[in-house]
Amino acid sequence: MGAKTTEQPRVRSAALARDTNETKIQLAINLDGGEFPSETDERLTNGSDGHATQASKSQTIAINSGIGFLDHMLHALAKHAGWSLALNCKGDLHIDDHHTAEDVCIALGGAFKDALGVPTGLARFGSAYAPLDEALSRAVVDLSNRPFSVIDLGLKREKIGDLSCEMIPHCMQSFAQAARITMHVDCLRGDNDHHRAESAFKALAVAIRMATTRVAGREGEVPSTKGTLST
Repeated sequence: MGAKTTEQPRVRSAALARDTNETKIQLAINLDGGEFPSETDERLTNGSDGHATQASKSQTIAINSGIGFLDHMLHALAKHAGWSLALNCKGDLHIDDHHTAEDVCIALGGAFKDALGVPTGLARFGSAYAPLDEALSRAVVDLSNRPFSVIDLGLKREKIGDLSCEMIPHCMQSFAQAARITMHVDCLRGDNDHHRAESAFKALAVAIRMATTRVAGREGEVPSTKGTLST
């Protein structure tokens, strides 16, 4: 009898560029950590030493959106979701933070969708709680191909750093829309808005990691009673 061969799982990675009159974005992602796709713009990873930069044996993270607190949140999202993520954005911050924050999260959602591919053999659903000191958040995710989000973070400040607090839930909504997933994210308690926002991104990260987990023995199976994850 011949030796049994095991098919290697598909590399879940993507790279993109998204240029408009308002923002110019380069992005690369690998949902399982590790290396970026060969077509990744070398400017994303060469010489990155910013505050939202981290390299380990399993992940490379280098984020520069031009908005420090957004970088901090996306760093937490990538780290706890298990992604390698490189992102660079030059946006019209002389106007305000809206276009940059929104477009970065649209691009991230689109890259996530491309990297995920056809969601067969996956858990599909994920849920998680994440604390940060006094703050506690809950996230529930469905890789549904039905883009929808309900985000309630209860933020009270006008800004955290240079990011408008109104943009934080909008960033999550923009990601969900472009990724074509369903997300419910709630901050259940907390006194500090930085803690409330960060606990929410960490909960979302862990829920996404759970939802995108490959389930042994279900390779090629569509996790839906309809037999398809399409609208």
